[in-house]
Amino acid sequence: MEKLMLLLICLCGATYAAVIERPLKEIDFYQLYNVADPEASISLRSKRSTLDRIADHGYPVEHHHIVTEDGYVVGVFRIPYSHKLQNQNEVRPIVLIQHGLMSCSDAWILAGPNDALPYLLADAGYDVWLGNGRGNTYSRNHTTRSTKHPDFWKFSWHEIAYYDIAAMIDYALSTENGLQQKEKSIHYVGHSQGTTVFFALMSTRPEYNEKIRTAHMFAPVAIMKNMENRLVRTLSPYLGYHNVYSSLFGSQEFIPGNGFLLALFFNTCEPDLWARPVCLRAMDSLYGNGRVNITAMPEGMATHPAGCSTNQILHYMQENQSGYFRQFDYGKAKNLKKYGTEQPPDYPVEQITSAVHLWYSDNDVMAAVEDVETIAERMPNVFMHHMEDPLWDHADYALNWEIREFVNEPVIAIMEAYEMELSQV
Repeated sequence: MEKLMLLLICLCGATYAAVIERPLKEIDFYQLYNVADPEASISLRSKRSTLDRIADHGYPVEHHHIVTEDGYVVGVFRIPYSHKLQNQNEVRPIVLIQHGLMSCSDAWILAGPNDALPYLLADAGYDVWLGNGRGNTYSRNHTTRSTKHPDFWKFSWHEIAYYDIAAMIDYALSTENGLQQKEKSIHYVGHSQGTTVFFALMSTRPEYNEKIRTAHMFAPVAIMKNMENRLVRTLSPYLGYHNVYSSLFGSQEFIPGNGFLLALFFNTCEPDLWARPVCLRAMDSLYGNGRVNITAMPEGMATHPAGCSTNQILHYMQENQSGYFRQFDYGKAKNLKKYGTEQPPDYPVEQITSAVHLWYSDNDVMAAVEDVETIAERMPNVFMHHMEDPLWDHADYALNWEIREFVNEPVIAIMEAYEMELSQV
């Protein structure tokens, strides 16, 4: 049965790849509703962006478009200062926050201004940047390529690391920050894939370590040998190698966006809209265990999944099968041409000299304790933060009721201690 399901996935992937070579005219579902009976048609509100959500809470917010070295245009949101502090004319330390796989900048603000990390950082006097990796909701542009062509999707999280995160860091550092001053380094926070890309960038372009003050890895994912996620463990024996399955599945958008469907989810789950009670009841039935912020869950449903390349998934599958933290496996022939070896090279994480704080837990099916400890042993400047809650899982870093107390405030305290020490030098 598993092989049959995998074959269906691959066939669907191949069909989709063929179709986007000859894009068909998109169906306008809004028009279909309106033609039948304009007076009785469903009226769907347009989707709110990260900018809209932040602005709704009274914070100043900016939307920046950053062009990477290889031509992708990534969207980044900035909370430059706090409206509560009115500290726009003061120098503010920079923090870049990066999301996980199939996520986006919206994930970081779901918990609201009293608990979410970006708001707490802004109110602590920081200049906050929320990144978006290529291919997600806010980063679907390129200087020459269309998202309808497979070439756009020929990237894994390696390219997000090497190009996108590097571009975000450089852009933030080049932006004026109070009193016409520019900073020389930043603080970094990543969740899941947001940690993977940090490890990949800092080990392949070690000069970027000088641009990091402190780095905080929530649910760090690098080595995946002991991970317990059942879906990954079921599919990775087929997709975790360069073969016909991975070739059919690769280099395309995962869960292609449907504007009407996303708008429908948005209008079902967003606050103050007609079906919000239905969405809340559904969330409560699924997650009503007292640990998850149920009021934040519907907004998560309205914004996720945010899109990615199937190559990102394949890259993780390869990590699971190999047991190593290494670059993308293109097969022996292409590996020889690209890397000079039949196997892709390991990421030299020994070159990550910046201060790296690893936040991990026993109940995380994506980031096993053994794997976190193994990668930590190879880094020279690492600090371990084991979550005391035995039930703390992969998503708790964004949606747990107590993220402010157990994660966000301790992270800010570490940053504050660094800034205090820096000011005394």
